[in-house]
Amino acid sequence: MIQNVSKRIFVTLPDTVHQDLEGWAEYQGRPTANLAAYLIELGLREAKDRGEFKKLDDKGK
Repeated sequence: MIQNVSKRIFVTLPDTVHQDLEGWAEYQGRPTANLAAYLIELGLREAKDRGEFKKLDDKGK
């Protein structure tokens, strides 16, 4: 059985974006990385809904 496992990536952000992200995360009482992951997921979901890209199959094609 295949399990879904969270993946880890590294993202480089401009200082001002990082500061805004940290402030927003602190305001919400959550880790910065958690907020960043949520925002990436939200952005991808919205892009899919708009048909901006084709979803890859399970084999990465």
